[in-house]
Amino acid sequence: MRSRLFLIVSTLLISANIFAGGFQLNEHGARALAMGGAFTSVANDASAIYWNGAGISFLKGTNIVFGASFIAPSSKFRGVTPDVTEYRGKNLLFYPVHFFATTQLSDKFSVGLGFTTPFGLGTEWDENWVGKYLAIETSLQTFIVTPVISYKPIESLAISAGFVYSFADVLITRKNPLQPIFASDAFIHLEGNDMFAYGFNAGIMFKPTKCISIGASYHSEVKYEFEGTATSTGPDQVAASLPKGDITAELSTPQNIAGGIAIDVSPRVKISADFQYVGWSSYDTLAVTFVETGVVSASPRMYEDSYIIRLGGSYKANDQVTFMGGVYYDKNPVSNEYLNPSLPESNRIGLSFGIEAQLFENLSVQGSYLFIRGKQLTITDSKEIYTSGNGTFNGTYNTSANIFGLSFNLSL
Repeated sequence: MRSRLFLIVSTLLISANIFAGGFQLNEHGARALAMGGAFTSVANDASAIYWNGAGISFLKGTNIVFGASFIAPSSKFRGVTPDVTEYRGKNLLFYPVHFFATTQLSDKFSVGLGFTTPFGLGTEWDENWVGKYLAIETSLQTFIVTPVISYKPIESLAISAGFVYSFADVLITRKNPLQPIFASDAFIHLEGNDMFAYGFNAGIMFKPTKCISIGASYHSEVKYEFEGTATSTGPDQVAASLPKGDITAELSTPQNIAGGIAIDVSPRVKISADFQYVGWSSYDTLAVTFVETGVVSASPRMYEDSYIIRLGGSYKANDQVTFMGGVYYDKNPVSNEYLNPSLPESNRIGLSFGIEAQLFENLSVQGSYLFIRGKQLTITDSKEIYTSGNGTFNGTYNTSANIFGLSFNLSL
C-alpha cells in the first residue's frame, strides 16, 4: 500500500506544471497590453507601478488606473501517437483585475500603490479524456499588493523601489489508475493557499533627451509555502492508502529583468522595444509533504530560463484619440520531455492593438485586444507517464488565446 501511495503522489506532482510561461500574466493595464507589453521605457500612466516604478516620477499630480482583462484560452491535443484523435480543453474565461494609484509628493519624490495578478489562469479537460491521469483541472491565482517609492535626483533620471506582498491559491484535480486490479480509478483533489508571501521590485528610467527614454526593471522571486488538503475517492479496498490529509508545498515564481527603449519619432508617433528575461530555472523541483505521515515526494520540473522580445508603438491621431499596436515573441521555458496538458506550452507570438479615447480633461479610457498563437508542437520524446503501463504522452499540441483589456485612467 505504501508503494501505491508513492506512485499516486508522484504522478500527482507531474500535474503541477502550472508555473509555466503561459501562467505569467503581463496584462497590467490596457495601454501596455495594446503596445505588446513594450512598456518598460514608456511607463507613462499609473500602471508604471508594475512595469517600471521609476516611471511614476514623471507623472504629475495624482493618477489612477483601474480595469480588467478578459482572457479566453484554447487548448487542443491530438494523440496519443500514433492515434490522431483530437481532444479540446474546456472553454474558460479569466478576468484578472488591476488597480494602480500614484501621487507626486514633491519635485523629487513620488509614491504609488498597486494591486494586480502576475501569475494565474488554468486548464480544464473532460474527466474521462485520454490524459486524465495527467490533468483534469488545474488553476492558479496569485495576487500582489505593492507600494512603490520613486526618487528623481535630476530632471532626466529616476529610480524606484517597491515591496511586494502576495497571496495565492492553487487547485489540481486528476485521476490515478488503479486498473487492472480495480474497475475504477481514483480521483485526486489537491487544494492549497498561501496568504503571506513577499518579494520586491526596482526600476530605473533615464531620459537623455525629450525624444528618448531608456528604462529597466527588476521583479524578484516570490516564494510560496502552500498549505492545503488532499482528498481522494476510490474503491473501498484501497481508500485507506489513497493520498489525503493536510499537505505543504513550496514553490517560487521566477525573477524577471526587463529593459527597453522608447523613441518619439515625431510629436504624434512613439515606438518602443523591450527585452524581458524570465528566470524559470529556479523552478527545478516540486516537493509535496503529507503532514500526518511525513511522506515527502519530489518531482523534477527542470525549467529553463526564458525570454520575451517586445515591440510596440502608438500614434496620436488628435487630442482625443490615440491608436496603439504591438507584437512579441515568448520563448517556451518547458522542455519537450516534460510538457504536460495542465499547461500545453510552446513558443508563442502575440499580436495586439488598441485605442485610447480622452473622454474628459482628466479621464480617458483604453481598450485593447491581444491574440496569442502558440506554435504547433509535436512531442516525440515525452517523459510524462499517462497509463499504469508507463506509456508516454506523445502527440501534438495547439494553443491560442484571445485577450481583451479595458482600463480607465484618471488624472487629478
